[in-house]
Amino acid sequence: MQPAQRFAAIEASGGIVLLIGAIIALIWVNSPWDHSYYSLWETELALDLHLFKIEQHLGHAVNDGLMVLFFFVVGLEIKRELVSGELSSPRRAILPVAAALGGMLGPALIYTAFNAGRETSHGWGIPMATDIAFAVGVLTLLGKRVPTPLKVFLLALAVADDLGGIIVIAVFYTESLSLEAIGWALLVLLIILVINRGGVRAIGPYVFLGVLFWAAMLKSGIHATIAGVILAMLTPSRPYYSSADYDATMERLQAEYALARADGDHDRMQEALAQMEDLVSGMESPLDRLEHRLAPWTAYLIVPIFSLANAGVAVSGEMLRTAFSSPVTLGVAFGLVFGKPIGIFLTSWICVRLGLAQLPANTNFRQVLGAGMIGGVGFTVALFIAGLSFDNPAHLDEAKIGILAASIMAGLLGSAYLLLLPAPKSADEGLETARSAAASRT
Repeated sequence: MQPAQRFAAIEASGGIVLLIGAIIALIWVNSPWDHSYYSLWETELALDLHLFKIEQHLGHAVNDGLMVLFFFVVGLEIKRELVSGELSSPRRAILPVAAALGGMLGPALIYTAFNAGRETSHGWGIPMATDIAFAVGVLTLLGKRVPTPLKVFLLALAVADDLGGIIVIAVFYTESLSLEAIGWALLVLLIILVINRGGVRAIGPYVFLGVLFWAAMLKSGIHATIAGVILAMLTPSRPYYSSADYDATMERLQAEYALARADGDHDRMQEALAQMEDLVSGMESPLDRLEHRLAPWTAYLIVPIFSLANAGVAVSGEMLRTAFSSPVTLGVAFGLVFGKPIGIFLTSWICVRLGLAQLPANTNFRQVLGAGMIGGVGFTVALFIAGLSFDNPAHLDEAKIGILAASIMAGLLGSAYLLLLPAPKSADEGLETARSAAASRT
């Protein structure tokens, strides 16, 4: 299975667990035990690293701590796409990147139109993000009704969208800066670069320095989750050994093992086997190894915990009436449901018409519009930015209602639209049609 397919498979199934977390949060908050929900996430935690002392509520610890691992995995996938995936060359990257930009600009403009001049105008970044887990999950449920190239296009678009969301968080949702903490962060980053260049492969030093870097970023005023993305970008994407080194070294180790076995030297046999194991692991890049190990943890544990901690909204008739007349709710909902597909479709159409890019194989503009509608499913990063945008609990709840309602609507409308489209032709059918057309011309 290709890396993109493995990642999509994890994200698709992880979306189910994410949805379960959101449902539990909504039921919990609207039950007689709602006070226990709020008291749980308001539990005080403290972390003393000597250089830094951090005191936070449990809910903030989830958003500022656990989500660093989520953004670290997102950063690994972004780097993979930049190095060897759909974003690795300008020709391949221009369509999903342009579509992602259009899909971010459209919702931001719609939200701003609803909230211009209001104290809530700062929330324009909320409807910009596409949730990879839910979006890929919806396309997976549609099965063969959606051609594989269209799924890869949406995945690359969502990855580029995540990169854009990270930039927005870093630039526009940064608090007042602490130059001292930034200095500590840069020092730790320099140490990481030095030991990396020095060939240090043990994971322990990197984990320790990574925690220090996160703590410094947390104190700097730059949102701590950016630390995860920066560390991911520093993760080597090439294996430690080349194929030639592997072949020569493995041949030598096999010969040593055979000699030790013939001599009955158990210690030499174990030493040769240990070196073989190290050699095999060195043929997998650190980026691949970390992504394989961490992606299931983030998809099945960290993101559902985030959903449980952030999706809880106390729903009542009065609250819903207020929310659906609120410019925050309307801006978020209209931005996701309409801004996303319009922005994605228009930028894709312009790029193709200008000859800057080509549509994915076996797809057409109607299917791109459907993918854009699915792109309106925003959840994880949208909730994350909502928490950064508003201190007022009422505005935050209105944003959450808009995110939840719009995500459900975008998923249903996008699914229904794609199901109503004619089934895509397979590659063999397309080739046969082309041959028939050529034969008829002759």
